[in-house]
Amino acid sequence: MVTSKLYKRSIAIGAATLSLAASVYFISSSATAQGSDMTFFITSAGPGKGGDLGGLEGADAHCASLAAAAGASKTNWKAYLSVNAMIDRSGDRPKVVPGVDARSRIGTGPWHNAKGVLIANNVDELHSDANAINLANGLDENGNQVNGRGAKPNRHDILTGSTRQGEYSTAGGDTTCSGWTSSAEGSAIVGHHDRVGLSKDRHMVSWNSAHGSAGCSADAFPRTGGDGLFYCFVAE
Repeated sequence: MVTSKLYKRSIAIGAATLSLAASVYFISSSATAQGSDMTFFITSAGPGKGGDLGGLEGADAHCASLAAAAGASKTNWKAYLSVNAMIDRSGDRPKVVPGVDARSRIGTGPWHNAKGVLIANNVDELHSDANAINLANGLDENGNQVNGRGAKPNRHDILTGSTRQGEYSTAGGDTTCSGWTSSAEGSAIVGHHDRVGLSKDRHMVSWNSAHGSAGCSADAFPRTGGDGLFYCFVAE
């Protein structure tokens, strides 16, 4: 009788264990499948050289590397970064070097974060109040939340070098850390992914164009609430 009860109990425990394992596997598989379709994220870390991202090519490569490490199946990752137009006076005659707009680099959309949340359907929606970039949805490549204002450390300054419309700035001065090649002098326009700032003025709650950084070094970014992070999109 005792043996029979123990046997039945063992069967019940075994069944419960198998059920739990199946549930865990299902959840894990779902999360992996969801993350594999990711087409947008905020970098969990920068390359480690402040505003020197290796130019646009280096920034794109960093996006691709992080995405691959996170198990993303999508390719053709592009960093959401602008570069100022410049006048090259090294020759006999001045020559204009065209700028690059972040909005022109990222394809047509739609874009989803690591948890499958729709960020924006297209470029125009992305640059409107209808996009879903905020503290809850502005996730890194692993699906983790990125610290916003009030957290320690604050990491809500996201490098863009862009205006609110996703274009390079013509305001004058360095706004892209010398085309994302400087880790010392200069400055970069940043956005607030959590839509929070010192006030509720429109630039302070902008995801892509809030203010300039204190400098371009890894030590300078934290002074205004950043960590050298940037947005990555799949250009499709």
